Amino acid sequence: MTIPDFQTMMLPILKAVGDGRAVPRRALADAMVAEFGLTDAEQEQTVPSGAKAIDNRTWWAITHLFQAGLLARPQRGVVEITDAGRAVLAQPPPRVDMAYLLGYPQYVAFRNRSKTKREGGALIDSRHTDTRETETLLVAPEELIQRAMDENRAAVMSDILDRALAVDPTTFERLVLRLLEAMGYGKSGRIEHSGKSGDRGIDGIISQDPLGLDRVYMQAKCYARNNVVQRPAIQGFVGALLGAQGDRGVFITTSTFSAGARQEAERVNARIVLIDGERLAELMVRHGVGVQAESTAVLHRVDEDFFDTL
Repeated sequence: MTIPDFQTMMLPILKAVGDGRAVPRRALADAMVAEFGLTDAEQEQTVPSGAKAIDNRTWWAITHLFQAGLLARPQRGVVEITDAGRAVLAQPPPRVDMAYLLGYPQYVAFRNRSKTKREGGALIDSRHTDTRETETLLVAPEELIQRAMDENRAAVMSDILDRALAVDPTTFERLVLRLLEAMGYGKSGRIEHSGKSGDRGIDGIISQDPLGLDRVYMQAKCYARNNVVQRPAIQGFVGALLGAQGDRGVFITTSTFSAGARQEAERVNARIVLIDGERLAELMVRHGVGVQAESTAVLHRVDEDFFDTL
């Protein structure tokens, strides 16, 4: 199965400490691995910060249970159940989640402290659950940010490809060369825009060394999305490479490549890299070509080691 969200872990964590023992947080993460039968691969999955997802979600489940008063932290890295937590286990509900925890005044106070100002700062009433908000927070904050980033990236990639499709062929060639430059090509040499009438299929030349002995040749085709690049276009590019005595080339398009075109690129002796529209947009976003960083987000966590050094 997939790794459960942190709310799904809440009741199992309460049960794992139900005997009253103080349990290390690490042991609780291991208990959740066993509880949900996670595979080795699932145990190794990470969140954007680099932490293991199972550890991260266990930590957030513990945090919310602690804020509701169902768990206590008697010492660093260790948790134990409280009387309120035992009362829950005496008559366990089908599920303990954020909506359930709103029945505890101190948890309501915690949520009110974290309520975003952009929603007007309205107080949460434990009698009225904001279902939409609860569903939004099914995942840990790091993962929620990553989800928003992924959605933003997908939208920007679509937009930037539309913009690339709207420019004239010469401008598109310059755009592609700007991208290759941003990726580090030509750093020790130079990048030359050669696209013009009679260019024989070579739109750009990248010299990787000052003397131009190490060269990569580029062809750029600004095609509509449904205008698939076919095998003859690759054959023509290979011919242009041979004419320039080159053995490496990059063929970039705003559309896609047919299976025959990809097979041709793999068959020839020259090293040909094919970049389609989706890959082009992804590279432009990754290397900051035609896009701007709008905002950043920083998450904080208490540094428990800090207090041990005081």
